[in-house]
Amino acid sequence: MTLAQVEATARAAHTGQTDKAGRPYAEHLSAVAEGVRARGGDDEQIAAAWLHDAVEDDALSAQWLSGAALSSRTKDIVLAVTKRAGEPPEAYAARILATPGALLVKESDLAHNADPVRLAVLDEATRKRLTEKYARMRALLGLVG
Repeated sequence: MTLAQVEATARAAHTGQTDKAGRPYAEHLSAVAEGVRARGGDDEQIAAAWLHDAVEDDALSAQWLSGAALSSRTKDIVLAVTKRAGEPPEAYAARILATPGALLVKESDLAHNADPVRLAVLDEATRKRLTEKYARMRALLGLVG
């Protein structure tokens, strides 16, 4: 798949979904993909950025991902950043760190999730909870500063 095809697939898969602030979910996907590009990521990582929440959010199935015309590296990155039910944050972070290319995608995801402008529209309790959650994951991944 080309990056344009991956983007179109991700946008279609998340149609109608919104983020915690009520914004179209595709805005988050676009920001993460652009963040990966800006951090020097390659096309496989950018493709994974577009798809990073697709399996986790049940927008696309793991079976779809397995059969998709994507590189094995892109598929590995998507699966690495896909949270699993009941999985401890430490195990999630370890899988990301063990998967080549996944850290950059997760770093971009966390950067957009923790954007003060995005968080400002949330209620104080949610903003505080998410800020702490994202900071903890950054620490587990060694993304300090």
